[in-house]
Amino acid sequence: MDATHAEALTGMLTVLVLLVLLVLPSLIGIAHERRVDRRIRQAGEAREEAGGQKSSSRSTVPSTATWYAEGRRSKKLVSS
Repeated sequence: MDATHAEALTGMLTVLVLLVLLVLPSLIGIAHERRVDRRIRQAGEAREEAGGQKSSSRSTVPSTATWYAEGRRSKKLVSS
C-alpha cells in the first residue's frame, strides 16, 4: 500500500465518520419518538380496556386561548 492508497483510505474513513456523526442524532431522535408513540398508544389502549367508557378528566373552564379568541370575536371592526 503506497501513500496514495493510504490517503484515499484516510479520506474515506473521515467522510464515513462525519456522516455517522451527522446522522446519529437523527436516528436517536426517531427511535425516541417511536418509543414515546408506542407508550402513548399502549396507555390509550389500557385506558379503553379498563374504563369501558371514556370519561373526561379535563376541566370545564375554557382555556386562555378560547377566552382570548371569544373576546376577539365579540369586538366589532371599525372601518376607517
